[in-house]
Amino acid sequence: MTQPPLPPSPPPLPLRAPRALPDDPAQAAERDARYMRAALEEARLAEAAGEVPVGAVVVWNDTIIARGHNLPIRSVDPSAHAEMQALRAAAQVIGNYRMPECELYVTLEPCAMCSGAILHARLRHVVFGASDPKTGAAGSVVNLFEQAQLNHQTSITGGVLAEPCGQMLKDFFGARRRAQKAAQKAAQGASAQNAAPQPAAGPDQNHDTEA
Repeated sequence: MTQPPLPPSPPPLPLRAPRALPDDPAQAAERDARYMRAALEEARLAEAAGEVPVGAVVVWNDTIIARGHNLPIRSVDPSAHAEMQALRAAAQVIGNYRMPECELYVTLEPCAMCSGAILHARLRHVVFGASDPKTGAAGSVVNLFEQAQLNHQTSITGGVLAEPCGQMLKDFFGARRRAQKAAQKAAQGASAQNAAPQPAAGPDQNHDTEA
């Protein structure tokens, strides 16, 4: 079967030398917080869609050029993490799958899949909010960003607005657990009611009254 042709790529951005990251710690912190708040907006969109609330934005020369949030459930796609969504959108904007001039901000520490995609895209810098002790690949479980054998190194900063990023996840999973417990309790109650012995039918109910 013949595959349909790929759609034409958008015209690429007029790339120029990326601006240097701020040297002043206060300026750098304010800048990181500003873009992380934009990533949190994306995380809220994921939550509204019933997805785990993780959001990401891609920044090029102090401009957000792409956004993304978790969509694996709705899109039936295990790779549809926030970072992957944002990277795909950014590549279309730039017109190139490599983005060495770009930075990515994400509310949760990237997993191994997303970290690999970030390194393949050759981003210059990544900033994440909350750490992920179960699947984090930027230091919590493994650190793919410190592997000197790789042909590209992306610098990384963690813990930016970690409290609100982490709290959003805690609230989401807490609400999910409460809903699951309530559903289980309701199911158990219905099962117990169905299993309870029914009272014997009286003469009227059996229509056995004598004429």
